[in-house]
Amino acid sequence: MKAMSAISRSLFSAALIIGLLPDGAAYAQSAGCAISRASNGNQIFRCPGGVNVTAERGASFRLTDRNRDGSPDSLSLRSKAALVDVDSSQHRGGFQVVTPQAIAAVRGTQWAVDVKGGTTSVLVTRGRVGVRRPAGPAVTLGPGEGVDVTRGTAALTVRTWPAPRVAALLSRLGQ
Repeated sequence: MKAMSAISRSLFSAALIIGLLPDGAAYAQSAGCAISRASNGNQIFRCPGGVNVTAERGASFRLTDRNRDGSPDSLSLRSKAALVDVDSSQHRGGFQVVTPQAIAAVRGTQWAVDVKGGTTSVLVTRGRVGVRRPAGPAVTLGPGEGVDVTRGTAALTVRTWPAPRVAALLSRLGQ
């Protein structure tokens, strides 16, 4: 990706400040991701290293490259939903989604995370994902499985999600 000129950076920064760009766009831009918008208003981030993220319209998030290897490795999601697809044949190291209630980490797979009303819901569509609270033991989810995480210390319960719940979440993400 070509470096942004000083004028482009200034215009980009001004657009971010006055709200023309969503919160996550600036962070994805700095992580080298190509950003596009779907017809339903969702944002699609195609990033180096086989990382693709679809963020629901209006989602509050930050996509970052913490280890500065040119490929994002973390998504901080505060509200709404995101679909994460990590190609393990291209992406080195892990990838995690951090929410106020949970941390969902993986090496290569596709999963959706939804944050609303004090609950983080995680659904795996392909591969395996470990989910835990910021402090506590993890559970591992496989395809079709999900977990709802709230604050507290109660054990996390893995369930096979019913088809209507899966369809409702994935349709919000354009799937």
